[in-house]
Amino acid sequence: MSTDHERSYYERIDDRRFKPTPHTSGAWNPDEQHFSPLGGLITHAIESDRDERGSALAISRISFDILGKLALDECDIRVEVIRPGRTIELVEAVADLGGRTAVRARAWLLAPGDTASVAGGEDPPLTPPGELESWQMSHLWSGGYIASLDARPVAAPEPGRGTVWISSDADLVAGEPVGPFAAFVTHVDAANGIAVRRPPTEWMFPNVDLTVHLHRAPEPGWTGLDTTVTFGPGGRGITSTALHDTHGHVGHAQQILTVRPL
Repeated sequence: MSTDHERSYYERIDDRRFKPTPHTSGAWNPDEQHFSPLGGLITHAIESDRDERGSALAISRISFDILGKLALDECDIRVEVIRPGRTIELVEAVADLGGRTAVRARAWLLAPGDTASVAGGEDPPLTPPGELESWQMSHLWSGGYIASLDARPVAAPEPGRGTVWISSDADLVAGEPVGPFAAFVTHVDAANGIAVRRPPTEWMFPNVDLTVHLHRAPEPGWTGLDTTVTFGPGGRGITSTALHDTHGHVGHAQQILTVRPL
């Protein structure tokens, strides 16, 4: 992996602290971080802590509460096991930016097992990304994170509806191996930007959380986002996404939105 900050979202400072690069800059405000790479970084911290403890449990649900603006500042991540166990664990990660707690995340880790004989219920697979053309999301959104992506729509996005493959050649952390789930999460928050109901130059609809449920571990490579966005009549909205890798359906994500005119 490259150690050049131009090819990574973060550089490690020490065991807990990371420096964001310009490729993390946000879509709503380029002076802030986009949550997608930060969510991937927090997931990486949880997985690293699990591996250091010698646990074989798999993250099966992770939820992030975004507590405010995400400053383009050093990130300090603390991980704690809240509910230890041999088959089930609950882990919490707290991310501080600029001396302020910006994100709290909780992850349920479950023991793997062989359930292939009863597996079923997945959504149909998406058209493979290799058969699709790239889409310049930067025509709609600003920021270094969006500019770093290769986005390939399965069909032309419509207001409130879009199915898009996302990938990037940027490392999550410069010079550091990252697991496939953390790499996958690095793209999931982009779901709120692929199926916009109203132009972001006229309306704000940022998400204040992200929750990911998995019934299968994602394989390395592309992240598939099959997304529907709903706006309610009272200032709230929901972005709902079926998640895919190139082998098929892996789970779901939800984001609650605060909707307001600019």
